[in-house]
Amino acid sequence: MKKDGPFFKGPKKNLKSKEFGKSSKSKRPEVAGKQRFTPRNEINRTEAESAHHVGIFHQTLKAGNKVGFLSPCHRKDYSSEIMLESEKCEGLEEGDVVVYSVSNRYFVKIHQRLGHISSPKIFSLMAIHSHHIPHEFSNETVALAEKMTAPTLENRRDLRTFDLVTIDGEDARDFDDAVWAEADQDPRNPNGWRVLVAIADVSSYVKSGDALDTEAYKRGNSVYFPDMVVPMLPEALSNELCSLKPNVDRACLAVEMIISEHGKIKSQYFKRGLMKSRARLTYNQVQKAIDGEFDKTTEPLWSTVIQPLYGAYKSLLKAREKRGTLELNVVENRVVLDNDGNVTSVEARPRHESHQLIEELMIAANVAAAKTLKAKGWPCVYRIHDVPDMARIENLKKFLKSFKINTPKAKKYTGSQFNEIIGQTLETPYSKLVNDLILRCQSQARYAVKNIGHFGLSLVDYCHFTSPIRRYADLVVHRALVAALDLGEGGLDSPDPTPLEAACDHTSSTERQAAVAEREAMDRFMTAYLVPHIGEEFTASIVGVTGMGLFVSVVGSGAQGFLPKSSLYGDSYVYDAEKHRLFGYRTKTAYQLGDILKVTLNRADPITCNTIFHLSREKFEPKYKKGPNKKKRNDSVPF
Repeated sequence: MKKDGPFFKGPKKNLKSKEFGKSSKSKRPEVAGKQRFTPRNEINRTEAESAHHVGIFHQTLKAGNKVGFLSPCHRKDYSSEIMLESEKCEGLEEGDVVVYSVSNRYFVKIHQRLGHISSPKIFSLMAIHSHHIPHEFSNETVALAEKMTAPTLENRRDLRTFDLVTIDGEDARDFDDAVWAEADQDPRNPNGWRVLVAIADVSSYVKSGDALDTEAYKRGNSVYFPDMVVPMLPEALSNELCSLKPNVDRACLAVEMIISEHGKIKSQYFKRGLMKSRARLTYNQVQKAIDGEFDKTTEPLWSTVIQPLYGAYKSLLKAREKRGTLELNVVENRVVLDNDGNVTSVEARPRHESHQLIEELMIAANVAAAKTLKAKGWPCVYRIHDVPDMARIENLKKFLKSFKINTPKAKKYTGSQFNEIIGQTLETPYSKLVNDLILRCQSQARYAVKNIGHFGLSLVDYCHFTSPIRRYADLVVHRALVAALDLGEGGLDSPDPTPLEAACDHTSSTERQAAVAEREAMDRFMTAYLVPHIGEEFTASIVGVTGMGLFVSVVGSGAQGFLPKSSLYGDSYVYDAEKHRLFGYRTKTAYQLGDILKVTLNRADPITCNTIFHLSREKFEPKYKKGPNKKKRNDSVPF
């Protein structure tokens, strides 16, 4: 038992200590200046009470009586099982998930029952409470949101004549950006484009310091789970007034950009407007239209809307390629749920040109916002991405050397140089591995008042402007633009950047918190998907190596789990950190990052988020016979 946990009761009464003098049985009075020993559970009681756990309730028979206990719901929660007094078990049933805190072994407080482990949305609720995601709006906040009404055209540009459209995924829950483009008629900009990006004008509704603002700041961002969303703003705003639905008037903050044939932003002009979306399109619809397959919605919009947008995107793509944006192929999986919330399948989200089209237009709008604020001398919440740490790059180079992959000789790497490495592995079995390793070299993007640029996008000035419904940082950028350009009410009070520093730290923190919670819920859904397949064999790739074993990812679904070193046959394996492998010196067998294996699912527990695989007796023999490392390895993939 760990001696620094909430259940440590302090030393036994007869324990002697040089620091504290004789045992507690001694009748010796306390000496002035000497501190009496206080058990650790008394010292940490306040701290322990503030730590909430998510656990599952079980019942068992002990001496003929029903006894209840709680067990933690995650393998990384190191708290022990907690026995409950009979009165605390009232109203609880076997399999109920509860939020509880504990001050010592015998003092447990149950705060909330979330539902049964089989209930819909329970996995998302577990993640919400485990990571303390604010998820309930106060009555004041909801009432304030419901009082809001759409602004009139007064002091706004009328953009309702533009055929603005929204393009999102089929499962999108909010629509905060709309786009439009046409060929630029100015002869000074041959083959150029005029582009309009309109973003929901959240700053006209959420005033600095009011209840909505306070709640939005606390949340920092919306959190997205497979079966639900925890919005940053109440639904009256996020799903209604600030959602750019078709055929209704909506307030917006828009940027008009003139873009050259080669993707350079020649000018940008921000304005507050009133818009009306012409259509709500999906990525699949737009992609089919690009490929020549139209439906009743896309056909009339092709020549006036979709085709010009595609042309502007192609120009922006030229600029992207020229500046050397880091091009990583990162596959995102999604779970498909039935009406009861059960996982029916796991599939990779498609990546079409239509996705890239919207991404490039949003990047251009973000750059325009950052450059405008910089030129006006107003503070900006920049989205920064630092250069990779050279120590990580050196480790990457050593590893790639064993694959016979050439690495550029440079003191400072750029996105283009990483792309050069990726290019050498295209159409090879280890392409995904190299992508993953380069991704691990990267720094974490964050928000900051001090601008150091964005390494991944190869941009000097970059911020987030396009999603103020779901990111507080974007709302701050909107307020800065309103104040800097004198666009009316709802702007920042002062050009002093100091107050924004805390907001940058806070929103960076809530973003990381949301990512962890989203990943945990996704892991539980993926594990639940595997439960019916216990005992079956899968093809998996090694995505992580530790001294204790291998982390593997099932090919196809992306479900991940752990393969203990004890399940590897024929040798005692040693961890080789430099080469990311477990190596058996007697058999010369190696299990290396990126290897493909045949594994058998041994355990899948969505409650503790614990998935265990064992190595199948016969390892998977890949179809390819050559790899960068041609040295034969016994009973191993020939990488």
